[in-house]
Amino acid sequence: MVFRDAVGNMAFDPMHRSHIHWKVAHDRYSAKKMAKPVNFVCVAPKAKHVTIAGDFNHWDTHAHPMTRQPDGAWMVQLQLNHGHHQYVFHVDGHPTLDPKAQGIARDHRGNKVSMIPVS
Repeated sequence: MVFRDAVGNMAFDPMHRSHIHWKVAHDRYSAKKMAKPVNFVCVAPKAKHVTIAGDFNHWDTHAHPMTRQPDGAWMVQLQLNHGHHQYVFHVDGHPTLDPKAQGIARDHRGNKVSMIPVS
């Protein structure tokens, strides 16, 4: 049996143990709150240092250094929540767009940045 609680949320009759409160279940398993591993790869074989900055780390160019791979590419895996994320690689201190990005956008300063959707 379904009823509304004091706040107006839909809830199930507590006497029916086979049901759980819909709002609790919805919040607990919401895709927006579940982080997914996302691999970022920057091909810059001559670089000495590569990092990634984006909306997921408050554009901190030091928060996520990337690791050089044997083929000369740089890689980092980040846990990102559902949604569209903006980012830019910093190759030896120079902002660099990702040529494999799913899109290009403008950051809060009007600079071009790469964009990736996470679902």
